[in-house]
Amino acid sequence: MSEIRNVQNELWLSPLSVWEFLMLCRKRRLAPEEGPQEWLAKALARAPMRDAPLTFDVAVESEQFELPHGDPVDHLLVATARVLDLTLVTADRTLIEAKKCQIMANR
Repeated sequence: MSEIRNVQNELWLSPLSVWEFLMLCRKRRLAPEEGPQEWLAKALARAPMRDAPLTFDVAVESEQFELPHGDPVDHLLVATARVLDLTLVTADRTLIEAKKCQIMANR
């Protein structure tokens, strides 16, 4: 994914993605060796990112489109990309196929 490594491109990270990562660690579906918080700190140090804010506009936008499933976090991630005019990087086939925002498939 050369676009992500390109220093000309600004990287954004939703707090919802961080939360999902931490929940997957808690459920033991992900298990970074050094612990979730330490892994996250190292990852963010390697690839600094801006916070993608969860705003009223994002909340309103999340109800302006349909996704094939009812996952509220996915609705908010897509809405964030739409409101901030960002490209959503995802491996989620459902989001890729829905084409509700600019998508970069992470496959």
